[in-house]
Amino acid sequence: MKPRPLSAVSTRPAFPTRLWIFGAPAWGVAMALCAFGGLFLRFRLETSHLSELLFLYFAGGLVAWIIALPMARPFMGHRLAERRFAAMFLALTVATVLITAGFFALDYRSFYAQWHAPFGTRIWAFQFVFTSASAAYQFLVLGLRLYLPFGFMLLIGVSLYLAKRMH
Repeated sequence: MKPRPLSAVSTRPAFPTRLWIFGAPAWGVAMALCAFGGLFLRFRLETSHLSELLFLYFAGGLVAWIIALPMARPFMGHRLAERRFAAMFLALTVATVLITAGFFALDYRSFYAQWHAPFGTRIWAFQFVFTSASAAYQFLVLGLRLYLPFGFMLLIGVSLYLAKRMH
């Protein structure tokens, strides 16, 4: 097989840079708005931690976008639009949920750290693991509901857009 000349090698970036840079804050704002809508529908915004919750969902969406696009990119070159849609849908879903749950766990852990054993001890390690696991579970049970119903609709729309745009 004859090697391709250097000029024939694609210099196209792994993913569209502008989409990656401008999409991240947009996805973060969209996730914060989903949380706002979920809080409004369920609790009429009766919480003293509204700004902290909205920032948590914003930060989770922002970082998730940055991770999800490169994660789905290997599957975006396929001709089948269904496969590209599924890759983007799965990548955005998993990244958004896991990153936001991780941020929630860090916040949860920082609150309970004042009652934990000194850093580096075996007891501290158990407390760190179980506090983080409890926080992740609590987010999955209570926090995921704030993405519904708006987040699911946004996820479908954005995944369709990206499946058509990134091929």
